[in-house]
Amino acid sequence: MNFRLAAEEIGVTHGAVAQHVRGLEALLKIKLFDRLPRGLALTEDGRKYHAPLERAFSIIAEATNEIRPQQAVVTISVTPSFATKWLVPRLAAFTREYPELDVRIVASQHLADFKSDGVDIAVRQGKPPFGSDLTAELLYPLDVYAVCSPTLQSGEHPINKPADITHHVLLHDAHAYWPLFMEMVFGGTPDAPSRAINFSQTSLAIDAAIAGQGVALASDPFVEDDLAAGRLCRPLDVVIQEEVGFYVVTPTKQKNSKHVKLMRNWLVSQSKVLEQRFL
Repeated sequence: MNFRLAAEEIGVTHGAVAQHVRGLEALLKIKLFDRLPRGLALTEDGRKYHAPLERAFSIIAEATNEIRPQQAVVTISVTPSFATKWLVPRLAAFTREYPELDVRIVASQHLADFKSDGVDIAVRQGKPPFGSDLTAELLYPLDVYAVCSPTLQSGEHPINKPADITHHVLLHDAHAYWPLFMEMVFGGTPDAPSRAINFSQTSLAIDAAIAGQGVALASDPFVEDDLAAGRLCRPLDVVIQEEVGFYVVTPTKQKNSKHVKLMRNWLVSQSKVLEQRFL
């Protein structure tokens, strides 16, 4: 209901839109719009004319979309932390290599339902089998260790041995690995318990560690870039080795199987690059 906004939407001048509307009204010999001090209003004839035209343009748009070659789309379900710290930084390389394939990322903690969510691939932490109708391929095992900002190491209480952790804030996430870590290094809860900050996501705990707010527990894919850039360091050699890992999970019977296979193979290839980087 505004000629100026209509002109901006279709990329012409305000005068061109007004002129076309006047021409249409002259052709039909009816008034389609009431010109108001602020904007426009359809007349009764305008409303009658608008409804069937809207349907007609929708039919034209649908027919055009049906005949036009569609860009292939692969939908990946990942956790928010995996998306932020691992997948998103690598996507630019993927789109350069496969420009014909669009990627849709669904970042959620909830398990993907391949039948109802429209998801083609899921990356999840766990241990197979995930289901008789699912195929799972290991991206990497889950080794968890302590990380902190180098500023903590150069501060008043550097971390050279496990007992030094008690001088710092422990940054917890939803995986709650700190009790297991303490059990490994102290045989239980240390005499001088550390202060703690709790986060709902691993990526938030890692960001807090980068900011020098404390010590977080993380695994290679979430912190490799920050370790390489010197934003984080590993103050201790203690590693929690879990039986679970991160897996690429796909339905055994796939739609768009060619593109899903391409994306799955690319994801696995990225984990191989990561593996080689740490050999």
